[in-house]
Amino acid sequence: MTRSYRFPEGFLWGAATSAYQIEGSPLADGAGPSIWERFAHTPGMMVGGDTGDIACDHYNRYKGDVQLMKALGLHGYRFSVAWARVLPEGTGRINDKGLDFYKRLVDELLENGIAPNATLFHWDMPAALDDRGGWLNRDSAHWFAEYAEVMFKALDGRVQRWATLNEPWVVTDGGYLHGALAPGHRSKYEAPIAAHNLMRASGAGIQAYRAHGKHEIGVVFNIEPKYPHSQSPEDLAATRRAHAYMNEQFADPALLGSYPPELKEIFGDAWPDFPVDDFKLTRQKVDFVGINYYTRAVVKNDPAQYPLKASPVRQPNKTYTETGWEVFEQGLTDTLTWFKDRYGDIPLYITENGSAFYDAPVAEGDVLDDPLRTSYLRKHLKALHKAIDAGVNLKGYYAWSLMDNLEWSLGFSKRFGLYHVDFATQKRTPKATAKLYAKVIESNGTVLDD
Repeated sequence: MTRSYRFPEGFLWGAATSAYQIEGSPLADGAGPSIWERFAHTPGMMVGGDTGDIACDHYNRYKGDVQLMKALGLHGYRFSVAWARVLPEGTGRINDKGLDFYKRLVDELLENGIAPNATLFHWDMPAALDDRGGWLNRDSAHWFAEYAEVMFKALDGRVQRWATLNEPWVVTDGGYLHGALAPGHRSKYEAPIAAHNLMRASGAGIQAYRAHGKHEIGVVFNIEPKYPHSQSPEDLAATRRAHAYMNEQFADPALLGSYPPELKEIFGDAWPDFPVDDFKLTRQKVDFVGINYYTRAVVKNDPAQYPLKASPVRQPNKTYTETGWEVFEQGLTDTLTWFKDRYGDIPLYITENGSAFYDAPVAEGDVLDDPLRTSYLRKHLKALHKAIDAGVNLKGYYAWSLMDNLEWSLGFSKRFGLYHVDFATQKRTPKATAKLYAKVIESNGTVLDD
């Protein structure tokens, strides 16, 4: 019997990007520098010395890129706003030319029947605020609310779906604990403070939206399900720590108003006693939650690894992407059902999902064949459908990413795009995965039927 993968009527099909990864021209028209502008220009921090100075030149080519979206048949486009483009010092003076770019982008999307979904913070805090302590400063929640209010007043109505933060776990783990991402700090004492202030900022941003906005606002978490390497007590405990650290550290204060107890065990004397009243701010009503899913981790106990005393175990005879992530679509179903079980029947969107596989720097022909990426997309969309069948309130899917881009500190070495980008010429070429995705959208999933 043929299995039907038709998705619910009204299911939103989209694609996602972020500002620093695609826009280029980071200091154009009066914009201020961000922490990523500073980090990328610090020798030794980026693979190949790559920067976002040009990236995909989307700042100048946005109209053509919207036509790429239209060719796919996208219902929605998730992008982020470069905070320092709008508020060069992070607070205070508004840079009208920077704000006008997002107004033009939103108008272009709407003229082409594509719903804009704006993320306020995708890792690129203004450098001027980092100089004042960044996410270590409790005032950061108020800085963020001020910025959010500027954006809401300018665009709410034309933008009807907002997210406060994208993947706060990555910001703190990469930016404050391990130093691999901007702002490049390495401190077990800083990471919990930055994490907490990020969630206070998200709450303050939602409060600002309730005062000024009329549509939907939520927050985006990256979730990576953890599975034990064995059933030994040590591996089970390590798996629990890894799960709490990555998957509950941010969702719990936002949705439950507390932290999982494992965090105090993980950080030890570096775990602060946060004021109880802070959780009144972190826990705000959200209209949706975005979930970014890429892979899973199989976890073993490993006392040498700080802070978790746990490490991932590579699985034999499995497909891994160029970023070293196992292709494991069942983890997407498991993630969505776990999230519903823990946090209730909140409307969910997959706000990122995709894979980096090798593509040549220059695309030959009209379509670039990328069979591994095509297989990844097909498998994960079927896993989504299983979650819907299991009762998950899933409203839409945004593929990561619309086009190849700057993969943060990995530079241009990893390609996630539906469209190939020749970074020397800025030529965009559709990949076979883009062609499949267009058919999925057109058929609302039935092209996947088997």
